[in-house]
Amino acid sequence: MALPGRILVALATYNELGNLPSLVDEIWRICPQADILVVDDSSPDGTGQWCEAKAAQEPRLKVTHRPGKLGIGSAHLQAMRYAIDAGYDYLVTMDADWSHRPHHLPDLLSAMEPLVGPRVDVAIGSRYVRGGTIENWPWYRRFMSRAINFYARWLLWLPVKDCSGAFRCYRVSTLANLPLQEIRSRGYSFFEEILWHLRRQNARMVEVPIRFMERSVGQTKINLREALAALFILLQLALGLGRKRSD
Repeated sequence: MALPGRILVALATYNELGNLPSLVDEIWRICPQADILVVDDSSPDGTGQWCEAKAAQEPRLKVTHRPGKLGIGSAHLQAMRYAIDAGYDYLVTMDADWSHRPHHLPDLLSAMEPLVGPRVDVAIGSRYVRGGTIENWPWYRRFMSRAINFYARWLLWLPVKDCSGAFRCYRVSTLANLPLQEIRSRGYSFFEEILWHLRRQNARMVEVPIRFMERSVGQTKINLREALAALFILLQLALGLGRKRSD
C-alpha cells in the first residue's frame, strides 16, 4: 500500500491490555508507515502504562492519558484535533478490541484516493453493504444495530448504511473545516453526529465492506443508558434543539 501522506490510526481504550499489544503489532504489520495514537481513559488494568513503555521504544506510538471515562465520542474528537494539529493527512479510527480487523486497512485507505472520480472525505468500514458481515452477535444486538442505523439515516438524512460503526478513514483537511467545537456527543452518538456535520459540508462518503467480529477478550463498554442518551442526542440534532457545546 503506497498511499501518499501521513497516516494516524487512533485507538480509544479503557481496559484493553488483553487486546492492545497484539493489535498494535498487527496494524504495523499491515500498515508500517502509520503512526498510532492511543487515547486512554486511565485504564485500571495498566493499558496506559503499557503504552508509555512501548512508546519509549517505538516513536510511531503516541499516547494521551485522560483522567477517567469521558466517553468514546470525546476520545475520537480528541484524536481528530490531534491529527489536525500534527498535520496528518489521513486519520483512521478503529476499536481496540479486535472487532475491527487491521487487514481491512488497505481497502479503507485506498478508497480515499479512487483512480476514477473525485477524492473521498471519509471511507466507512461498513457491516451493511454488500460483502460486509457481522460474526458472533446474538439476534438482539443485530436488531438493535439495524434499528439505530435506520433511525439515524431517517432522522439525519445520512447517505450511508452503516452510520454507527467506528472503523473509518477521514481526510484530515476535511475535518479541519468542520465546526468541531459544536459537537454535542460525548458517547456513541458521536459517530452519527460527525457524519451529520460532514454531510452539511457536502463531504463525499463511501462505504467499504468489512467483517465485524465480536470481541473475545474483555467486556463491551456500551450500556442501555448510553444507548438511550445517544438516541436523544440524534433527535436533538434532527430538530435543531439543544445548546451547542463550546470546548
